[in-house]
Amino acid sequence: MSTGDPHKDYYKVLGVSKDAKPDEIKKAFRKLARENHPDSHPGDTAAEARFKEASEAHDVLADPKKRKEYDQQRSLFGGGGFKFPGGGQNVRVDDLFHNATNADGLGDLFGNLFGATGGRRSSTRSARRGADVEGEVTVDFTDSIAGVTVPMRTVSEAACQACRGTGAKAGTMPRVCPSCEGSGMHTTDRGGVFQMSEPCPDCRGRGMIVDDPCPVCDGSGRAKSSHTMQVRIPAGVEDGQRIRIKGKGSPGENGGPAGDLYVAVHVKPHKLFGREGHNLTVTVPVTFAEAALGAKIGVPLLQGGTVTLRIPAGTPDGRTFRVRGKGAPRTDGTRGDLLATVAVTVPTSLDAGAQAALKEFAARAKQPDPRPWDAAKFGSVS
Repeated sequence: MSTGDPHKDYYKVLGVSKDAKPDEIKKAFRKLARENHPDSHPGDTAAEARFKEASEAHDVLADPKKRKEYDQQRSLFGGGGFKFPGGGQNVRVDDLFHNATNADGLGDLFGNLFGATGGRRSSTRSARRGADVEGEVTVDFTDSIAGVTVPMRTVSEAACQACRGTGAKAGTMPRVCPSCEGSGMHTTDRGGVFQMSEPCPDCRGRGMIVDDPCPVCDGSGRAKSSHTMQVRIPAGVEDGQRIRIKGKGSPGENGGPAGDLYVAVHVKPHKLFGREGHNLTVTVPVTFAEAALGAKIGVPLLQGGTVTLRIPAGTPDGRTFRVRGKGAPRTDGTRGDLLATVAVTVPTSLDAGAQAALKEFAARAKQPDPRPWDAAKFGSVS
């Protein structure tokens, strides 16, 4: 059983005299708890520290046995050192605990002073991290390659504005939980040197009891909050990719950190360009004459402008050319490539002159049969 830290003046912390009655101690603690409870002052670290210190002081002074041992130890630990009766020499607590814990009498003294495990039992609630928040945005293809900042509306849990996080109806205040005396934790002795601490079942770890709950949050002290923030979509993001933005989720509780925001990105298709990993793709239509004779074709770039693509004579339909460094950006600062695929177009109608010229071309070119099978072996099909 811990009797607290004898170097701290718990009477001064609660603002009571050393001969204060139990009712005075209880009243002083309740007043400090109401004034400094973390739920009433979210984000105020100074108020949270005062609440913790008051809870620690009350934990010792409200228990007659702990208070008696604390008073006795206070008389021994004047000026930061252990004073042997009848002597003036001060010995540091660390040295005594390290060298003389097992000496006659001193082991019991330090066991009572520091608790079974050699450290003070925490009487305050632990901080809790805020929940993660999910969201999604839709961006244009060009913006996904270049990067863009877009507004995004999110819904998360935060301290209820109606009750300011107390959970109590306006005009009322929660009261200190009588079971855990405001600590939010319930400690059970398991015999020997073991103790188990768990959230108080009566106040569910809050340290306060709400008798008249807030109608907005039903006494939870938390409410849905929606707001719009500016979200930076990095350059090169792909369709369906999830982006993590640290610390932009729901606020934490009891001084805990905020959760994270996860943004699912949807990319609109582009009328000309596609994407394969970090490479951009584009289809380049060419005429039969350009593919057969060769040509120089101006191909557009997503970033603007064009690049000249040299089509060699005799280029087949479907051949892909690579333009280095004109694709999507990578995380290391380099870029993928632009993959330009040739598509040979066939005229849908020819006049008599064009037909005659094409027949003459076929006769002169004497192009071999491009089909890989022998039609004679299969016979004719009616």
